[in-house]
Amino acid sequence: MARFLKYGITTGATAAAAAKAATIAAVGEPVDHVVIPTPIGLRFEVPVKSSRKLTADSAEAVAVKDAGQDIDATDKMEITAIVKLTDDDKITIKSGLGIGTVTKAGLQVPIGEGAINPVPKAMITEAVKEALPPHRGAEILISAPEGANITKKTTNAKLGIKGGISILGTTGIVKPLSLEACRRSLVPQIDVALARGYNRILYVPGNIGERIAKEKFKVPEDAIVQTGDFVGYMLDKAVEKGIKEIILLGHSGKLVKLAANIFNTHHKVGDARNEVIASYAGAVGADQKTINELLEANTSDEGTEILQKTNLTEATYDRIAERVHQRVSDRVDSKIKISVVIVAMDGRVLGMDTNARCNKPWQNLT
Repeated sequence: MARFLKYGITTGATAAAAAKAATIAAVGEPVDHVVIPTPIGLRFEVPVKSSRKLTADSAEAVAVKDAGQDIDATDKMEITAIVKLTDDDKITIKSGLGIGTVTKAGLQVPIGEGAINPVPKAMITEAVKEALPPHRGAEILISAPEGANITKKTTNAKLGIKGGISILGTTGIVKPLSLEACRRSLVPQIDVALARGYNRILYVPGNIGERIAKEKFKVPEDAIVQTGDFVGYMLDKAVEKGIKEIILLGHSGKLVKLAANIFNTHHKVGDARNEVIASYAGAVGADQKTINELLEANTSDEGTEILQKTNLTEATYDRIAERVHQRVSDRVDSKIKISVVIVAMDGRVLGMDTNARCNKPWQNLT
C-alpha cells in the first residue's frame, strides 16, 4: 500500500495566514481559519490558533507553522501578526520579536532590515488585500515569540541573520522530507561570501571542517561554505555563481569519497572510504597485510592509525588529495581553481594536493 507523506506550509504562508486573520478581525469578527493565495496559483485553508480585536481599528492573530512531515526547525512555531488599519491604501510590513535582523550583504533582504524575504512579503500583502475594505490600508507587525530560541537550530547566525528566524518560502508549500530544500538552504552561504568580496572561498563538509578552518588556518567565517553531503551540488552552484577558486578542506571520512567520484557523501548514497585509502596506500608501497587491515577498518580514523604505523600517512593522503583535485576539477569543467586539504578530527593535516602545498591559498583570502 502506498504511503503518502503530508505536505506543510512555509513560514511565509503561516505569516500570511496570521496577517489575513488579524485583518479580518480588525474589520469585523475573529476567525478560526483563513484561505490564502500562494505564488504558484493555489489557494489553501490555514487554521488560525487565535484572533482578537485590540482596538476599534486593530487586531492580533496567531497561526502555527505546520511543516507536515518535513524535517524543519520551525515546525509548530507560532507566528503572530498585529494589523492596524489605516486611511490610505498602503500596506507596510515590519518585523517584531523573534524575527531576525540581516547583518550581512548577499541575502535577499538589505542589511539592517528584518529577515522577511520578498516572496513572503508579497504573500502577506496579497492575503491582507483580500480582507481590506476599499481605500483602506494596513500596518502589519510580524513576530515569532520563540524565534530567538529556534534560530539556534538553523544556519541563520552564519548567514548573518541575528536574533531570530527568517520568514521564508517561494511557493507557500513545504515538500515533505525535501532534499532539494536542504540543498537550496546551503546556497546563500556562497552569496554572502561573494557579497563580502571573497572570490576564493573554502568549502568544508560541516562543523568539524569549519572549526579547523577557523582555528588552524585562520580563515574568516564569511569565506567558509558548508556543503553538507551535497558537495557536487555546491560545486555546480559555485560554477553558476562565478566563483574563481575553491579550497576543499575536510575530514578524511568525507573527502576521500570524492576520489571515488562520489559527490553526495551521505553513507546511504555511496561509501568507498576503505577501498580508496587501501588502494592508494598500496600505490605508495603498503604491503598486503596493511592493505587488508585498511580494508577491514571500521572508520577512516582507524585507517589513519594503521597508516601511521607504516609511515605512509602523508604519502597516501597526498595521492588521494591529488585524485580528489582531478575529480573536482573535472566536475567544474576546470572553470574553478581547486586546492585540497585532508585533515584528521583533531585538525592535523593528513595530506594536500600540489596547489595547497605550494601556494597555501587559505592565506590572505580575497
